[in-house]
Amino acid sequence: MEATCNGSKGSSPVFYLVGIPSLPESLFLLVFVIFLLIYLLILVGNTLILVAVVIEPSLHKPMYFFLINLSALDILSTTTTVPKMLSLFLFGDHYLSFSACFLQMYLFHGLNCSEAFILVVMAYDRYVAICRPLHYPVLMTPQTNAALAACAWLTALLLPIPAVVQTSHMTFENIAHTYHCFCDHLAVVQASCSDTTPQTFMGFCIAMVVSFLPLLLVLLSYAHILASVLRISSREGRSKAFSTCSSHLLVVGTYYSSIAIAYVAYRADLPLDFHIVGNVVFAILTPVLNPLIYTLRNKDVKAAITKIACPQNLGNSRAFDP
Repeated sequence: MEATCNGSKGSSPVFYLVGIPSLPESLFLLVFVIFLLIYLLILVGNTLILVAVVIEPSLHKPMYFFLINLSALDILSTTTTVPKMLSLFLFGDHYLSFSACFLQMYLFHGLNCSEAFILVVMAYDRYVAICRPLHYPVLMTPQTNAALAACAWLTALLLPIPAVVQTSHMTFENIAHTYHCFCDHLAVVQASCSDTTPQTFMGFCIAMVVSFLPLLLVLLSYAHILASVLRISSREGRSKAFSTCSSHLLVVGTYYSSIAIAYVAYRADLPLDFHIVGNVVFAILTPVLNPLIYTLRNKDVKAAITKIACPQNLGNSRAFDP
């Protein structure tokens, strides 16, 4: 940093996270408890899926390999933001250093971009499984799966770098008041006393690329899947084909619903609190619902998790088998 607005030249600013401005302090403890419970659900649910897929041989399939990537992303993305929010509401710890703020911003946006691309890869996996079943073992080899997942991670982790680097060169007060619960890109840009128009536009463009391009690819995959399923003559066959996609479709719906909530909260003429809460919903909604969706709707994952959580019950049930 070369200068600050009203501070000493060459000093690094400190970011003051305002949190939810209109929230009274008397409710901080309640909000802390809610966020803590949600965070624990995210950690436990996604860890169970990770462990179940790794140790259960029947789940060693491409679909579940991509699922554990999704679970890992959910754990990492929430861990970049939620602990700081918990500290803010429990201890009143509002401050983040310059480097910590920009690291949090980069990781939050990069990991969420990675999630969008992993959902695309999962849609492609379903497309190959349903539309080209005979070629599935050849097209979805372990090496191909690893390459697809690596591309999803690396591409998305590279995309936020220009916006984060350019934002870091903006001018801030010595104590930059950031109206958010964590260092979101737009909130940090708005905390600057530089011209925010270029950065706001760049952030919007990147958001469109990592939101609408993956959504378009997912919709394209499912258009082919739908056309293929409708050609299946038997009702049972169509139902079975659709059932293999239901969990993924629900996750995609949840992910893009949370994006829509955050987008409307920012763009609509709403109080600042709604802007902040909309973005917080985006940060935690998908990670907390993903394990529930895959546990409740996917019988293979559900059986594997039950085996881990209740091994004695499984053993007892087997003891009575003829």
